[in-house]
Amino acid sequence: MRSKINVGLLAYGMSGKVFHAPFVHLNDGFNFVAVTERHTKQAAIDYPGIISYNTIDELIANDDIDLIIINTPNYTHYEYAKKCLMAGKHILVEKPFTATVAQATALFELARKVGKKALVYQNRRFDSGFKITKEVIASGKLGKLTEIYFRFDRYRNEIGPKSFKEDNAFEASGLQYDLGPHLLDQAIALFGKPEKFYKVLACNRQHSKVDDYFFIHLAYPNQLNVYLTATLLAADIPPAFVINGALGAFSKNHGDIQEEQLLKGIKPTDIGYGIELESDSGRLTQVNADGSRAHSLLISPQGNYGELFEAVYQTIVFDQPYPITEEDIIAQLEILESR
Repeated sequence: MRSKINVGLLAYGMSGKVFHAPFVHLNDGFNFVAVTERHTKQAAIDYPGIISYNTIDELIANDDIDLIIINTPNYTHYEYAKKCLMAGKHILVEKPFTATVAQATALFELARKVGKKALVYQNRRFDSGFKITKEVIASGKLGKLTEIYFRFDRYRNEIGPKSFKEDNAFEASGLQYDLGPHLLDQAIALFGKPEKFYKVLACNRQHSKVDDYFFIHLAYPNQLNVYLTATLLAADIPPAFVINGALGAFSKNHGDIQEEQLLKGIKPTDIGYGIELESDSGRLTQVNADGSRAHSLLISPQGNYGELFEAVYQTIVFDQPYPITEEDIIAQLEILESR
């Protein structure tokens, strides 16, 4: 019988319903205890017996809760994370962890002071597309890597209803703070902190107040160049992963199927969850000794965000190293915060 961690969720909007609640509920190391719902009370219908608080302060004040998931608007992360740590709770914070390096450093130091874990939710390390890309890189089949492209593109020409993402009056607004943490975390997970970087932001949608396009060039030792791009105006979505090396190349059409499945109500325990169609296989091209090309299709491993929650459990209960390190987050925020 595993030790149980009592979990509270600060919001039950899209991210709470889709990315957090199902995995907390299904992991036998967690008790899903409470959520905050200011308006519609849906959580108790989905998870009978759960407590639905009207305010975040009420949830934080619950002495039975051990871990609080902070999935509120970006600009609130620092304030709420600090409150939770001061109340003696472990925290799992949605990306971006904070708006600045100074805020992140303060939270990590506070967590150590109060003897709690400050963990960051970077679920895209557990996407199927990233997993197969990581496998190809680790295999050495491409030889010396020369250039790598990671993209996260959408087509949303209209201004979205979430003001904290669309109004630069809020800290950590705009596309680079929305999708940038995903791409930066994937690159840093594979290659570490870059030697130097170059960033371009653009604002293309009519009446937009924030960046809706970014390009980040990360330069690594041995002349490896990694290019990260995201836009809200990609009417034809290009490949999510492209790798070029001295001995071959690899490309993958998209990152993962889990979000689409979860939005449709598919559960992580359902047959086929996280498993891509064969038509979505990555394409590996290798150069033979005679200069000819050998092509093969690579099926991605199953994507599973549940692996992140299991890592959270192992870190809190057994003090195992958490895969997303403090150094990873600081390196990410140094780039996001830069002008």
